[in-house]
Amino acid sequence: MAGPGQRSKEGTMTEGTPPRRSVPVIGLLAGAVLVASIGGLGWWQFARTAASPMDSTDPRVLALGGRVYQRECASCHGAQLEGQPDWQTRLPNGRLPAPPHDPSGHTWHHPAEQLFGIVKDGVQAYAPPGYESDMPAYAGRLSDAEIWAVLAFIKSTWPADTRGHHDEIDRRNRRR
Repeated sequence: MAGPGQRSKEGTMTEGTPPRRSVPVIGLLAGAVLVASIGGLGWWQFARTAASPMDSTDPRVLALGGRVYQRECASCHGAQLEGQPDWQTRLPNGRLPAPPHDPSGHTWHHPAEQLFGIVKDGVQAYAPPGYESDMPAYAGRLSDAEIWAVLAFIKSTWPADTRGHHDEIDRRNRRR
């Protein structure tokens, strides 16, 4: 007869002892948990990187931003970020054309947090009362990570001096 914790001749555990799990099963479970954790951490790290104010140099973030920009923004702001013609002249309906996001525009004059808010919540959240714009709010359509990625992509196209000016605007804005 087998004692507690030992196997009987039939291969069953004796009473009072929990069955031992085989090492491969435990290894597979631990591996699955580790992979899920790393995958989750990888997404969290990506979202955290993408959610930092427009300073990403991560090629994955910039590639995502480029794809989202072409899909969601280029039809108005231009495939090359050039904006619509005469973007500073009001249209007959009183609205302004879409501005460029290249250095010739004013995008880089705004702090990253404000740009994020304009994309997410719409221009009206930052404009004077009664201001009308064709710019939609992207909350619910784009994730925060996608919005930051688009902004990082736009910033990545600016020359170094323009990026530097924008960095200084962000620094001043954070001190307030």
